[in-house]
Amino acid sequence: MSYPWPKWLPMPVLATTLGAATVVIGVRQLGLLQPSELSLYDFYVRSQPARDPDSRILTVVVTEQDIQAQKTWPLPDATVAELLARLNAASPRAIGLDIFRDLPQPPGHDELQNMIRINPRIIPVCKSAGETVEQPEVPPPPSIPPAQVPDRVGFADIPLDSDGVIRRNLFVISNPKAQRCTTPFSFALMLALRYLQQDPSQTIKLDDRGLTLNDVHFPLLTSDAGGYVGVDDRGMQTLLKYRSRGAVGPTVSLTDVLSGRVSEDLIRDRVVLIGVSAPSIKDTFLTPYSGSDAVTQQMPGVVVHGQMVSQFLRAALEGEGPIWYWPLPLVLGWILLWAGVGSVLGWWLRQPLWLGGAVVGGLIVLFSGGFGIFVMASGWIPVVPPAIALVLSSVGMVGYVSYQAQQEQRSFQKKVQEQEKALALLRSLMAEDTAALNAALREPTEITGKPRSLLSGRYKIQKVLGSGGFGCTYLAQDTQRPGNPLCVVKHLRPGRTDERFMQVARRLFHTEAEILEKLGRHDQIPLLLAYVEENGEFYLVQEFIDGASLSEELKRKHTEAEAIQLLREILEVLNFVHSHYVIHRDIKPDNLIRRASDRKLVLIDFGAVKQIQPQEVEKAQGSTVVIGTMGYAPPEQLSGQPTLSSDIYAVGMIILQALTGIKPRDLPRDARTGELDWQRCVRVSEGLAAVLNKMVKFNFSDRYPSAKEALQEVRRLGP
Repeated sequence: MSYPWPKWLPMPVLATTLGAATVVIGVRQLGLLQPSELSLYDFYVRSQPARDPDSRILTVVVTEQDIQAQKTWPLPDATVAELLARLNAASPRAIGLDIFRDLPQPPGHDELQNMIRINPRIIPVCKSAGETVEQPEVPPPPSIPPAQVPDRVGFADIPLDSDGVIRRNLFVISNPKAQRCTTPFSFALMLALRYLQQDPSQTIKLDDRGLTLNDVHFPLLTSDAGGYVGVDDRGMQTLLKYRSRGAVGPTVSLTDVLSGRVSEDLIRDRVVLIGVSAPSIKDTFLTPYSGSDAVTQQMPGVVVHGQMVSQFLRAALEGEGPIWYWPLPLVLGWILLWAGVGSVLGWWLRQPLWLGGAVVGGLIVLFSGGFGIFVMASGWIPVVPPAIALVLSSVGMVGYVSYQAQQEQRSFQKKVQEQEKALALLRSLMAEDTAALNAALREPTEITGKPRSLLSGRYKIQKVLGSGGFGCTYLAQDTQRPGNPLCVVKHLRPGRTDERFMQVARRLFHTEAEILEKLGRHDQIPLLLAYVEENGEFYLVQEFIDGASLSEELKRKHTEAEAIQLLREILEVLNFVHSHYVIHRDIKPDNLIRRASDRKLVLIDFGAVKQIQPQEVEKAQGSTVVIGTMGYAPPEQLSGQPTLSSDIYAVGMIILQALTGIKPRDLPRDARTGELDWQRCVRVSEGLAAVLNKMVKFNFSDRYPSAKEALQEVRRLGP
C-alpha cells in the first residue's frame, strides 16, 4: 500500500538535508574538521571563568635560579633527599616526585634511595616504553622492589594530540612491553588515591568500565569523543578538566623549601608535587591555554600533573563530574538536524537578507549554546560540523530554489511566448472577413439547465455573477471538496466554430490556464482550481474571492496618502505578475477585489484568453474583448500591441480616478501633445505627480517598463 508524500516535508528539503549532512559527515569522519573543533574546544577552555587555587595541592618547582644556585643538573641525590626530608617533616598526605631517579646522582644516592624505599608517602615516577626505539622506558628508582612498583610508582606518560596539545588525562594503562615501569596507574591518579585513602569514607572503584570516585564515574574515553575522530583511546582516559591557566594551587621554589621559608601549614595534609619549571630543561607542554602564543605559553609537566590531581580530587570531594560528550550516533544526528534547519530556512526564507540573518542567528545559537553547555554543564558538543551543515544546506537549498526558479522562469517565458504567438494568429484570423467565416460566428449560449447544472460532473452552478461578449461568470459549488466551498466558473465561448479558429483558441486557452495556475500561487491572485473544455466551450474554475471591487472605493475621492497606499498595493501584486513577463491586459477597478478577510487587494480576470471572441463583439461600458477596457487601456493596447507598460498605464489611470473622482475617459488632455492634463483637477506633491505623469505617458517607451521600476519610485515617496 502506497502513502502520499507528506506536504510538511518537501522532497527538495529532505534531499538537500541528506546531501549536506552526508558531505559534512564524510568530511568529519576523514578528520578534516578535527583541527577546527579542537581549536574551538581550546577557546572554550581559555574563556571559562577562573577558579580559586586548589588549597589541597602544593607545587614545588625547580626554577632556573634554583639550578644556578645548585650549579649542576640533574640535581644531586643529596639535594633531593634534603628536599623530601623537609617536606615529609610537615606531614603531607602524599609527595609526588616528578623527577626521574633511575640513575645515581651522587652524592647522597644511598640516602635518597633508602628514603624512597621506606616512605610510602613518596610517589616517584617512571615512563612506559613507547612504540619505537626512540621512546625507551625510564624505570622507577631502583630501591623500589619490582613487586611494589604497581603500588608505589606512577607513570608520567601524558597523551599528546596531533597538534601537540594536552587535552586528555591518561590514568590507567596496560603495557605488555613494560619491563621495570610496570605500574598501571598514572602519577596523578596515584597521588589522588593516596590523598583519598587517608579518609575511610571515600569510595574508590576501578573496573573495566572506568573509574568511580564516590558518586562520580569516569567512563572510558572513546576514539570519537566530542570533536575527536579516531583518537588513540587505549588505556583508561578522560578529558582533562583544567582548573586554571597556571599553577593549580600555591607554588614555591626549591630554594624556598631548602631555606626554610615555607610554612609547615602550607604543606600539612596536602598533595605536594615536585617538578621542574626551568625552560632550559624543556619539560613543558602545549595546553589549550597556549593559544596562538605556543612559545611562551607552555605549561610545566609538574603543573599538568597537578591539573590532573585536582580533577580527581574535585570529583571525589566536590562531586564534579568529568567532561561529557555524545556518542557518535547522536553526533551524526546532531549534524543531520542542523542540516535540516538550514534546508528549512533556505526553503522558506528565500530573500537573501532574511536568510542570511537567520543563518547568522542559527550560528550564534549554535556557538553560544556550545560554549554555555561547556562552561555550565561540562559538556562538549560538536559545533563546527553542524555549523558547516547549516550553512551548506541553506546555500544548497537557495541554489536549488534559484535553479528551479530559473527553470520555471524559462518555462513561464516559453508559455508567454506561446500565448503571444497564439494571440497574433488569433488576431489574424479575426481580421479575415469572408462570408464563410462570418457564417461560423457562434451565437451566445449559457450552461445548459442553468443555474443548477453540474460542470464536469463536479461544479454545481449557483447563479450568474456577470456576462458579456466573452461569456458568463458563475458562482458555483465544488461538490467534491469537504464543505462544498464556493468557486467561480468563467465560461469562455469561442465566437466561431471553424476548425482553424478552434485550434488556436484551444491552444490559447490551455496556455492561459497554465499561466494562471502558476500565478495563482501568489496570495493576491485567485487560485486556479481547474480548467475544462466541454462541447467546444472553455471553462476556468478559480478560487472565489469574497469582497468588494475597487470601484466601490473609487466612489469617493482619495487623499494623497490614501492614493499612494493604493498605488503601492496594486503595484506590489502587479510586480509579481510582471516578474513572470505576463501582461494582465485588463487592469481596472472592477478587476481589483478588496478581500473581506484581510483587506488585501486581489487581482482578478486576466484578459488574454478573452480574445477568443471576434473583434465585432463588444462589451458594455466601452470595452472590447480584444483590447481590454476603454479609458484604462493605452494606445498601443488599443492597436493590439500591449506591453508590460500597458498595465502601468492602467494602474496610473486608476490612481488618477481615485484622486480626481473623474473617470479616465473624461479626464482632460492637452490638445497639442495628447498627454493627460489631470493636474488641473487636483493638487498633489511634486513627487507623486512625477510618478503618475510617467505612468500615464501617451508613448509606452516613456513609461516605467514594468511594475518593478514603478514600485521602487513609489516606495521613495514614503508611507
